[in-house]
Amino acid sequence: MRTGILGGTFNPPHLGHLRAAQLAHDALSLDRVLFIPTNIPPHKALPEHTATAADRCEMVRLLTKDTPWARLDTMEIDRGGASYTVDTLHALHARGETDLYLIVGTDMLLSFDRIWRAPDEIVQLCTLAVCARTQDDWARLRRKAVLLHRSMHANIELVQGASIPISSTELRQGGALRRYTAPAVADYIERNHLYGY
Repeated sequence: MRTGILGGTFNPPHLGHLRAAQLAHDALSLDRVLFIPTNIPPHKALPEHTATAADRCEMVRLLTKDTPWARLDTMEIDRGGASYTVDTLHALHARGETDLYLIVGTDMLLSFDRIWRAPDEIVQLCTLAVCARTQDDWARLRRKAVLLHRSMHANIELVQGASIPISSTELRQGGALRRYTAPAVADYIERNHLYGY
């Protein structure tokens, strides 16, 4: 089974996440995409007045509920502690899932060999499926892909297609919530008074 992995804090999850998953799903003939919410992000602190882990998981469930090939996986929340991709990939391999495609964006690929834990191990455990934030990013992403292939034999698939350039930060700061996330997620945020809504 070809499985895509989309990790993140999902604080909140939005249509940009779903679009990246859709692009990778279609381009790489993935059977499914697992949305895996981070428990504690190792490289940045969760913002003040953030949603709980349970809230973030429920919002991911709501975002993906009408997409048959997408589903929530709570393995990082269940494991506790800081969430490292390399640990998640090992856990997936341990449960017999070995044809893995880690969906990453522009910033994640460009910083991959500098700030990620065990990047050389990660590329042995999965293929990197890269979605650009904007079309202007492709030249830099191609150069980085070549570099990572040469330096650590990384398998990298550049997934073409227009992304939705919205960030969770913008939504937390009062962005167009109902334009950029699923109605069920927006309802949940407003009903539970998350992020000041």
